[in-house]
Amino acid sequence: MTYNLITILGPTASGKTKLAVQLAAQLQGEIISGDSRQVYRGMDIGTGKDLNEYQVNNQHIPYHLIDIAEAGDSYHIHKFQEDFQLAFDDIRQRNKLPILCGGSGMYLEAVLKGYQLTSIPIDEANRAILESKTTVELRAIFDALQTPYTAQADTSTRKRLLRAIEINRFLMENPDHEIPNKAVPNALIFGLNPDLEVRRERITKRLHERLQNGMIEEVKTLLDAGTPAEKLIFYGLEYKFLTQYLQGELSYDVMVERLNIAIHQFAKRQMTYFRKMEKDGLEIHWLNSELPFDKLFQEIMNKLENQ
Repeated sequence: MTYNLITILGPTASGKTKLAVQLAAQLQGEIISGDSRQVYRGMDIGTGKDLNEYQVNNQHIPYHLIDIAEAGDSYHIHKFQEDFQLAFDDIRQRNKLPILCGGSGMYLEAVLKGYQLTSIPIDEANRAILESKTTVELRAIFDALQTPYTAQADTSTRKRLLRAIEINRFLMENPDHEIPNKAVPNALIFGLNPDLEVRRERITKRLHERLQNGMIEEVKTLLDAGTPAEKLIFYGLEYKFLTQYLQGELSYDVMVERLNIAIHQFAKRQMTYFRKMEKDGLEIHWLNSELPFDKLFQEIMNKLENQ
Protein backbone atom coordinates (compact mmCIF):
# COMPACT_ATOMS: atom_id res chain seq x y z
CA MET A 1 0.00 0.00 0.00
CA THR A 2 1.21 3.51 -0.80
CA TYR A 3 0.67 5.79 2.17
CA ASN A 4 -0.13 9.46 1.64
CA LEU A 5 -0.38 10.43 5.32
CA ILE A 6 1.60 9.72 8.46
CA THR A 7 -0.18 10.21 11.77
CA ILE A 8 1.55 10.73 15.10
CA LEU A 9 -0.79 10.56 18.09
CA GLY A 10 -0.51 10.23 21.83
CA PRO A 11 -1.75 11.63 25.13
CA THR A 12 -0.69 15.02 26.41
CA ALA A 13 3.01 15.32 27.31
CA SER A 14 3.95 12.24 25.27
CA GLY A 15 6.38 14.10 22.98
CA LYS A 16 4.33 13.64 19.81
CA THR A 17 4.87 17.17 18.46
CA LYS A 18 8.64 16.95 18.77
CA LEU A 19 8.67 13.57 17.02
CA ALA A 20 6.36 14.76 14.22
CA VAL A 21 8.45 17.86 13.58
CA GLN A 22 11.71 15.92 13.53
CA LEU A 23 10.12 13.42 11.16
CA ALA A 24 8.91 16.22 8.90
CA ALA A 25 12.43 17.63 8.75
CA GLN A 26 13.75 14.28 7.53
CA LEU A 27 10.97 13.48 5.05
CA GLN A 28 10.16 16.88 3.53
CA GLY A 29 6.92 16.90 5.46
CA GLU A 30 4.48 19.47 6.79
CA ILE A 31 2.47 19.22 9.99
CA ILE A 32 -1.32 19.25 10.15
CA SER A 33 -2.39 19.82 13.74
CA GLY A 34 -5.02 17.43 15.06
CA ASP A 35 -5.66 19.37 18.26
CA SER A 36 -9.14 20.74 18.88
CA ARG A 37 -7.91 23.82 20.78
CA GLN A 38 -4.78 24.82 18.91
CA VAL A 39 -7.00 26.27 16.17
CA TYR A 40 -7.65 29.30 18.40
CA ARG A 41 -5.48 32.41 18.26
CA GLY A 42 -4.19 33.67 21.60
CA MET A 43 -4.57 30.26 23.24
CA ASP A 44 -0.90 29.34 23.04
CA ILE A 45 0.57 28.27 26.37
CA GLY A 46 -2.53 26.47 27.62
CA THR A 47 -2.88 24.41 24.45
CA GLY A 48 0.82 23.60 24.25
CA LYS A 49 1.41 24.92 20.74
CA ASP A 50 5.17 25.00 21.43
CA LEU A 51 5.79 26.73 18.10
CA ASN A 52 9.49 26.97 18.89
CA GLU A 53 9.63 23.21 18.28
CA TYR A 54 8.88 23.79 14.61
CA GLN A 55 12.48 24.92 14.07
CA VAL A 56 14.91 22.08 13.37
CA ASN A 57 18.55 22.91 12.57
CA ASN A 58 17.56 26.39 11.32
CA GLN A 59 14.85 24.80 9.17
CA HIS A 60 11.27 25.98 9.68
CA ILE A 61 8.74 23.16 9.46
CA PRO A 62 5.45 24.42 7.98
CA TYR A 63 2.31 23.74 10.00
CA HIS A 64 -1.41 23.93 9.30
CA LEU A 65 -4.66 24.31 11.32
CA ILE A 66 -3.02 26.30 14.11
CA ASP A 67 -4.24 29.86 14.82
CA ILE A 68 -7.07 29.73 12.27
CA ALA A 69 -9.99 30.82 14.50
CA GLU A 70 -10.63 33.50 17.09
CA ALA A 71 -10.77 32.53 20.74
CA GLY A 72 -14.43 32.39 21.65
CA ASP A 73 -15.52 31.05 18.27
CA SER A 74 -17.19 27.67 17.94
CA TYR A 75 -15.05 25.22 15.99
CA HIS A 76 -16.33 21.72 15.33
CA ILE A 77 -15.43 18.42 13.74
CA HIS A 78 -17.12 19.07 10.41
CA LYS A 79 -15.13 22.29 9.98
CA PHE A 80 -11.97 20.42 10.97
CA GLN A 81 -12.64 17.78 8.31
CA GLU A 82 -13.04 20.50 5.68
CA ASP A 83 -9.92 22.37 6.81
CA PHE A 84 -7.92 19.15 7.02
CA GLN A 85 -8.84 18.21 3.46
CA LEU A 86 -7.80 21.62 2.14
CA ALA A 87 -4.45 21.43 3.95
CA PHE A 88 -3.91 17.80 2.93
CA ASP A 89 -4.60 18.51 -0.75
CA ASP A 90 -2.38 21.60 -0.69
CA ILE A 91 0.56 19.72 0.83
CA ARG A 92 0.18 16.81 -1.58
CA GLN A 93 0.00 19.12 -4.59
CA ARG A 94 3.38 20.53 -3.61
CA ASN A 95 4.82 17.00 -3.41
CA LYS A 96 5.31 17.21 0.35
CA LEU A 97 4.33 14.62 2.95
CA PRO A 98 1.38 15.48 5.24
CA ILE A 99 1.98 14.50 8.87
CA LEU A 100 -1.10 14.64 11.07
CA CYS A 101 -0.16 15.18 14.71
CA GLY A 102 -2.39 15.55 17.73
CA GLY A 103 -4.17 14.14 20.73
CA SER A 104 -7.83 14.95 20.03
CA GLY A 105 -9.02 11.43 19.32
CA MET A 106 -12.36 12.30 17.79
CA TYR A 107 -10.78 14.87 15.43
CA LEU A 108 -8.15 12.36 14.34
CA GLU A 109 -10.67 9.58 13.88
CA ALA A 110 -12.98 11.88 11.92
CA VAL A 111 -10.45 12.18 9.10
CA LEU A 112 -8.84 8.73 9.44
CA LYS A 113 -12.22 6.98 9.18
CA GLY A 114 -14.15 9.57 7.18
CA TYR A 115 -16.89 10.47 9.65
CA GLN A 116 -20.04 11.12 7.66
CA LEU A 117 -22.42 12.54 10.27
CA THR A 118 -20.47 15.68 11.14
CA SER A 119 -22.40 17.66 8.51
CA ILE A 120 -25.57 17.38 10.61
CA PRO A 121 -26.08 20.90 12.00
CA ILE A 122 -25.86 21.89 15.64
CA ASP A 123 -29.26 22.77 17.11
CA GLU A 124 -28.39 25.55 19.56
CA ALA A 125 -31.95 26.07 20.79
CA ASN A 126 -32.47 22.39 21.58
CA ARG A 127 -29.03 22.16 23.18
CA ALA A 128 -29.95 24.91 25.61
CA ILE A 129 -32.92 22.80 26.71
CA LEU A 130 -30.89 19.59 26.94
CA GLU A 131 -28.16 21.29 28.99
CA SER A 132 -30.64 21.68 31.84
CA LYS A 133 -31.16 17.91 31.99
CA THR A 134 -29.22 15.53 34.19
CA THR A 135 -27.00 12.94 32.52
CA VAL A 136 -29.44 10.21 33.57
CA GLU A 137 -32.27 12.11 31.87
CA LEU A 138 -30.15 12.60 28.74
CA ARG A 139 -29.41 8.88 28.62
CA ALA A 140 -33.15 8.12 28.76
CA ILE A 141 -33.80 10.59 25.92
CA PHE A 142 -31.06 8.99 23.82
CA ASP A 143 -32.34 5.46 24.48
CA ALA A 144 -35.78 6.50 23.25
CA LEU A 145 -34.41 7.74 19.91
CA GLN A 146 -33.72 4.72 17.75
CA THR A 147 -32.06 5.19 14.35
CA PRO A 148 -29.39 3.26 12.42
CA TYR A 149 -26.88 5.58 14.11
CA THR A 150 -27.85 4.58 17.65
CA ALA A 151 -25.69 1.45 17.83
CA GLN A 152 -22.51 3.24 16.72
CA ALA A 153 -22.98 6.45 18.71
CA ASP A 154 -20.25 7.49 21.14
CA THR A 155 -21.95 8.49 24.40
CA SER A 156 -18.89 8.18 26.66
CA THR A 157 -19.09 11.78 27.88
CA ARG A 158 -21.95 14.21 28.51
CA LYS A 159 -20.83 16.37 25.58
CA ARG A 160 -20.84 13.39 23.20
CA LEU A 161 -24.18 12.20 24.56
CA LEU A 162 -25.69 15.60 23.74
CA ARG A 163 -24.36 15.38 20.19
CA ALA A 164 -25.63 11.81 19.79
CA ILE A 165 -29.14 12.92 20.77
CA GLU A 166 -28.88 15.78 18.29
CA ILE A 167 -27.85 13.47 15.44
CA ASN A 168 -30.57 10.93 16.22
CA ARG A 169 -33.27 13.59 16.31
CA PHE A 170 -32.09 15.07 13.04
CA LEU A 171 -32.10 11.67 11.33
CA MET A 172 -35.57 10.90 12.64
CA GLU A 173 -36.90 14.25 11.43
CA ASN A 174 -35.05 14.05 8.09
CA PRO A 175 -35.19 10.39 6.99
CA ASP A 176 -34.26 11.31 3.40
CA HIS A 177 -31.12 13.22 4.42
CA GLU A 178 -28.21 12.21 2.20
CA ILE A 179 -24.99 11.69 4.12
CA PRO A 180 -22.00 12.72 1.97
CA ASN A 181 -19.11 10.32 1.50
CA LYS A 182 -15.82 11.48 2.98
CA ALA A 183 -12.46 10.76 1.39
CA VAL A 184 -10.24 8.67 3.64
CA PRO A 185 -6.44 9.01 3.39
CA ASN A 186 -4.14 5.99 3.29
CA ALA A 187 -2.63 6.65 6.71
CA LEU A 188 0.15 4.93 8.59
CA ILE A 189 -0.49 5.63 12.28
CA PHE A 190 2.11 5.75 15.04
CA GLY A 191 1.44 6.29 18.73
CA LEU A 192 3.48 7.42 21.69
CA ASN A 193 2.44 6.29 25.17
CA PRO A 194 5.05 6.90 27.89
CA ASP A 195 5.03 4.78 31.03
CA LEU A 196 2.38 5.98 33.46
CA GLU A 197 4.84 7.36 36.03
CA VAL A 198 6.83 9.14 33.32
CA ARG A 199 3.66 10.67 31.91
CA ARG A 200 2.51 11.82 35.35
CA GLU A 201 5.87 13.41 36.09
CA ARG A 202 5.93 15.20 32.74
CA ILE A 203 2.38 16.52 33.11
CA THR A 204 2.94 17.97 36.58
CA LYS A 205 6.31 19.45 35.66
CA ARG A 206 4.95 21.01 32.49
CA LEU A 207 1.95 22.48 34.30
CA HIS A 208 4.16 24.32 36.80
CA GLU A 209 6.43 25.53 33.99
CA ARG A 210 3.48 26.94 32.08
CA LEU A 211 2.09 28.65 35.16
CA GLN A 212 5.48 30.29 35.70
CA ASN A 213 5.82 31.24 32.03
CA GLY A 214 2.67 33.30 31.53
CA MET A 215 -0.31 30.96 31.28
CA ILE A 216 -2.31 32.94 33.86
CA GLU A 217 -1.54 36.16 32.02
CA GLU A 218 -2.61 34.51 28.75
CA VAL A 219 -6.07 33.71 30.11
CA LYS A 220 -6.39 37.18 31.67
CA THR A 221 -5.53 38.74 28.29
CA LEU A 222 -8.25 36.67 26.62
CA LEU A 223 -10.81 37.74 29.21
CA ASP A 224 -9.76 41.39 28.98
CA ALA A 225 -10.08 41.22 25.18
CA GLY A 226 -13.73 40.20 25.53
CA THR A 227 -13.57 36.42 25.17
CA PRO A 228 -16.60 35.22 27.17
CA ALA A 229 -15.66 33.44 30.39
CA GLU A 230 -18.20 30.72 29.68
CA LYS A 231 -16.46 29.99 26.37
CA LEU A 232 -13.08 29.63 28.04
CA ILE A 233 -14.64 27.37 30.65
CA PHE A 234 -16.19 25.32 27.83
CA TYR A 235 -12.73 24.82 26.30
CA GLY A 236 -11.83 23.00 29.49
CA LEU A 237 -8.68 22.15 31.43
CA GLU A 238 -6.29 25.11 31.71
CA TYR A 239 -8.83 27.65 30.42
CA LYS A 240 -11.60 26.40 32.68
CA PHE A 241 -9.64 26.36 35.92
CA LEU A 242 -7.64 29.52 35.28
CA THR A 243 -10.81 31.42 34.39
CA GLN A 244 -12.41 30.25 37.64
CA TYR A 245 -9.27 31.34 39.52
CA LEU A 246 -9.24 34.77 37.88
CA GLN A 247 -12.93 35.21 38.68
CA GLY A 248 -12.22 34.50 42.34
CA GLU A 249 -14.04 31.18 42.41
CA LEU A 250 -10.91 29.17 43.29
CA SER A 251 -7.81 29.95 45.31
CA TYR A 252 -4.45 29.56 43.55
CA ASP A 253 -3.50 26.38 45.39
CA VAL A 254 -6.89 24.74 44.86
CA MET A 255 -6.82 25.73 41.18
CA VAL A 256 -3.38 24.16 40.65
CA GLU A 257 -4.35 20.97 42.48
CA ARG A 258 -7.63 20.52 40.57
CA LEU A 259 -6.07 21.40 37.23
CA ASN A 260 -3.23 18.94 37.75
CA ILE A 261 -5.71 16.16 38.54
CA ALA A 262 -7.88 17.11 35.56
CA ILE A 263 -4.95 16.93 33.11
CA HIS A 264 -3.96 13.49 34.39
CA GLN A 265 -7.57 12.34 33.97
CA PHE A 266 -7.64 13.85 30.48
CA ALA A 267 -4.52 11.92 29.46
CA LYS A 268 -6.17 8.72 30.67
CA ARG A 269 -9.29 9.48 28.61
CA GLN A 270 -7.12 10.14 25.56
CA MET A 271 -5.54 6.68 25.85
CA THR A 272 -8.96 5.11 26.34
CA TYR A 273 -10.12 6.76 23.10
CA PHE A 274 -7.02 5.61 21.19
CA ARG A 275 -7.66 2.03 22.36
CA LYS A 276 -11.24 2.39 21.13
CA MET A 277 -9.91 3.54 17.75
CA GLU A 278 -7.87 0.35 17.59
CA LYS A 279 -10.87 -1.82 18.49
CA ASP A 280 -12.83 -0.06 15.76
CA GLY A 281 -10.29 -1.07 13.13
CA LEU A 282 -7.53 1.55 13.01
CA GLU A 283 -4.07 0.00 13.38
CA ILE A 284 -1.77 2.04 15.61
CA HIS A 285 1.92 1.18 15.73
CA TRP A 286 3.03 2.04 19.26
CA LEU A 287 6.56 3.36 19.63
CA ASN A 288 8.81 3.48 22.68
CA SER A 289 8.81 7.19 23.49
CA GLU A 290 12.04 6.84 25.50
CA LEU A 291 14.09 5.89 22.44
CA PRO A 292 16.25 8.55 20.75
CA PHE A 293 14.91 10.02 17.53
CA ASP A 294 17.29 8.10 15.24
CA LYS A 295 15.91 4.78 16.51
CA LEU A 296 12.30 5.99 16.30
CA PHE A 297 12.96 7.26 12.79
CA GLN A 298 14.35 3.88 11.76
CA GLU A 299 11.29 2.10 13.16
CA ILE A 300 9.00 4.42 11.23
CA MET A 301 10.99 4.01 8.02
CA ASN A 302 10.92 0.22 8.40
CA LYS A 303 7.13 0.33 8.68
CA LEU A 304 6.87 2.61 5.64
CA GLU A 305 9.05 0.33 3.56
CA ASN A 306 7.52 -2.98 4.65
CA GLN A 307 3.81 -2.23 4.55
